[in-house]
Amino acid sequence: MIPDLSTLIAKLLPTLAQLPIPLAREVERQAQKLNVAAGTLLFDTGMACQALPLVLEGRIKVSKRAENGREIRLYSVHPGELCIVTMSCLLGGAPYPATGVAETTVSALTLPRALILRLVAEHPPFREGVFNLFSERLTGLMQLVEEVAFRKLDQRLAAWLLERGPLIAVSHQVVADELGSVREIVSRLLKQFEEEGSLRLGRERIEVLAPAALKLRTAGG
Repeated sequence: MIPDLSTLIAKLLPTLAQLPIPLAREVERQAQKLNVAAGTLLFDTGMACQALPLVLEGRIKVSKRAENGREIRLYSVHPGELCIVTMSCLLGGAPYPATGVAETTVSALTLPRALILRLVAEHPPFREGVFNLFSERLTGLMQLVEEVAFRKLDQRLAAWLLERGPLIAVSHQVVADELGSVREIVSRLLKQFEEEGSLRLGRERIEVLAPAALKLRTAGG
């Protein structure tokens, strides 16, 4: 009989469903429970990559930080998703090139590198899922590069506000981190948008008032 833990993992990640009995037993034996508070550093640039987290509850933010302290979000890992940075490091035996932080309280199961390599080698659905993940994340990261390299910050900020509005409870520093900029520049742009009547600013609060104006801004208008 397959243990309950294997059933939980299969529901969370369908590519691990219908594992051969020996592999299912290894997953049951080697999986470790991880519970961390919001703000916990899970991995950082240069750290050894030893296990893959399977998020049960919560959200992990993966970002890249420059030497000058500026940071840009690459993506988030939600329940049922795999961290492409971790998977890449596990497959290549390389250290982490980015930072992972628990955005919320996170509950996860971790599977060690040797088991992940075995799953990739011996279970085709999991291997195909990993390849699909690389494809999806690469597309997303290419879009991010295009945004950062070719789109002006005011356009990116307007698009960010439209996506998350009408009421956004964040600090200006968080917005800057999301966009890979610095707080002073973002605060200046937000103040300009407020003066134009597009939004209202409060303490760690942004209220979108004129989405049409922001949409026009995203097109460079």
